[in-house]
Amino acid sequence: TPLLSCTLRTNTCLCLVTFKLLLLYLPQEHDLAPPTNLRFDSVDYKNVLSWSPPANGSSLLYDVQWKIYGDPDWLDAASCRGTQKLRCDLSSETSVPREWYYARVRSASGPSARSAWALSRRFSPRWATRISPPVLKLKVSQQKVVVQVEPPRLHIRKMHSSLQFKIYLTHPSGEEGALPGGPPSPRKLTLHLRHRQRYCVQAQTQILLQAKSSARSPPTCVSTL
Repeated sequence: TPLLSCTLRTNTCLCLVTFKLLLLYLPQEHDLAPPTNLRFDSVDYKNVLSWSPPANGSSLLYDVQWKIYGDPDWLDAASCRGTQKLRCDLSSETSVPREWYYARVRSASGPSARSAWALSRRFSPRWATRISPPVLKLKVSQQKVVVQVEPPRLHIRKMHSSLQFKIYLTHPSGEEGALPGGPPSPRKLTLHLRHRQRYCVQAQTQILLQAKSSARSPPTCVSTL
């Protein structure tokens, strides 16, 4: 009947208006600004992704995903899902040096408010990581100095059969000399030096296959007996 038809139309209009009003107050997908300035920082293959919060984003949470270059699927970084931090250690996820990787981060607030994903640049652990200088331990015995050299992380030694250490010796006169070496590089050297003289030793980590070198370690100085 005309009256019933009118009532149905009125109820339908009321439902539509109510639904639209609800949408205005519900959190919407992508109604948050995404994080910015995504960047990888890698030292000794410890690969850490960091980012900057969007404006007025002090109380936001963040979700992190990663993938290998060329793969279609993104994977969750389980330890960085809903994190409050502005960094995520992806060393385990990006542990194959020869691969290239992407990461992405989004802002989150509440149960359903999410931003669009912010994408990192393509990242290669092999080429991007910086190598730290080795750790030196010196032991003096009469006119001998025993130099023990260790990489800063055991992971470096396991990954590279071409790992080498270059050792520099500074004499009392100030003259400096590099000790000859080649792979396999010795972990311990015995230097026969003059009696009651002060010597300083530095070392440098080198990865021959990548033509990659660390900075020198700080000078470690000892006096012979």
